[in-house]
Amino acid sequence: MLQLDFTSGEYRTPEDARSWLSRISPSAVFYPIFSGIVRRASSAAKRGRYGNKEWAETSREVMCALETAGVCFEIGGVEHFRTLDGPCVFIGNHMSTLETMVLPGIIQPIKDVTFVVKRSLVEYPVFRHIMRSRDPITVGRSNPREDLVAVMDGGSARLRAGRSIIIFPQTTRTPVFDPEQFNTIGVKLAKKAGVPVVPVALKTDAWGNGRFIKEFGRIDTAKKVSFAFGHPLVVQGRGAEEHAMVIRFIQEKLAVWQDRRQV
Repeated sequence: MLQLDFTSGEYRTPEDARSWLSRISPSAVFYPIFSGIVRRASSAAKRGRYGNKEWAETSREVMCALETAGVCFEIGGVEHFRTLDGPCVFIGNHMSTLETMVLPGIIQPIKDVTFVVKRSLVEYPVFRHIMRSRDPITVGRSNPREDLVAVMDGGSARLRAGRSIIIFPQTTRTPVFDPEQFNTIGVKLAKKAGVPVVPVALKTDAWGNGRFIKEFGRIDTAKKVSFAFGHPLVVQGRGAEEHAMVIRFIQEKLAVWQDRRQV
């Protein structure tokens, strides 16, 4: 498996990762590689030969393809869940397709994990075989009560079995973080299952939204991709304080990353 080198607790894209062709058109470099990765993974999943190891490898291959196209990554805070006993609920903001593709390569080698995803993703051509093999929790996003039951019941069952959950409590992907659209479903799940919350802040707008197909947007190498994992939080009471702490963690990281871009 392709391994990430977390020197001093952080990963940074090596300086020699970029292809010379990416200086002309990063998207033209990335998408042919990405399409091949997805086709191979989908074929393996369709044949029932796509497990945790293969999922993590696919995710790392996508990340390497992005780096080849000129995208630079920085990842920190992995030690906060690496030393955590048992499963947890990862709660983060949702900015682009990138985090769905890359997070498994960061987390799965350390903790068995799956996602809460829109039901449409397990019906999407090619991708559906991959997503179904991961036993995700699916939500329709049209009936909040039904979604809550699906997450509480399905999430609790997976957490009891030792599988961590990644959840994005926003209604949709957006480049701007709005705390008002960031619901408490992740904290509620962690509280019910008796597991800690791990905050996840991310800046992934280097992978833009497509004009015709949302998942296939422009790759902008001028924008660094950043992931940060926070200290685990044990949910107390109704979880209002922990929810606020997750929001504050995300806001603070986004502010630092945005300020750095403007320098």
